[in-house]
Amino acid sequence: MTVAALGDSLTAGYGLAQGDGFVPQLEAWLQAQGADVEVINAGVSGDTTAGGLSRVNWTLTPDVDAMIVTLGGNDYLRGLDPAVSRANLDGILAAGEAAGVEMLLVGLSVGANYGLDYKKEFEGMYPDLATKYDISLYADFASGLRAAAGMQEGMTEFLQADGIHPNKEGVAVIVAAIGPTVLNLVQAVD
Repeated sequence: MTVAALGDSLTAGYGLAQGDGFVPQLEAWLQAQGADVEVINAGVSGDTTAGGLSRVNWTLTPDVDAMIVTLGGNDYLRGLDPAVSRANLDGILAAGEAAGVEMLLVGLSVGANYGLDYKKEFEGMYPDLATKYDISLYADFASGLRAAAGMQEGMTEFLQADGIHPNKEGVAVIVAAIGPTVLNLVQAVD
């Protein structure tokens, strides 16, 4: 089975050796659990939800059985209107639904630097859209890092020097946390 991971630099494996990024580590984790799966890296560093929407149709080739959507971080970093991000994610999920693929939406926990209303609206779009499309939601891409670190300050050991992107060890922690949810996605296709 083939799973496409549509995302940004977190998916693409920014700053990491080719085998150390999210997609190859996730694929190896799934295969170690007995899943006969290939995970395709459809991550583009710097991409926003608009970029994901613009390329979702070529990502969803006839070979793709399922899609993980991990977008929104760059929208947040740029302070884009959450209504625009929501509309773009809605379009991505509609394309996945039309293609008949199983989907997993991965949300984000964001800061309050744009205000609490922004934070609430931004974070709220993920569960709303998961409900709308009746798909699985993994609430926060970095939840595994937060749990392993015990606090925000403890995350530095899992991050690259930029303080944003996970290092190889950080990706392993993320994969261990999200892996069971992705395995459920894979099993839903079987």
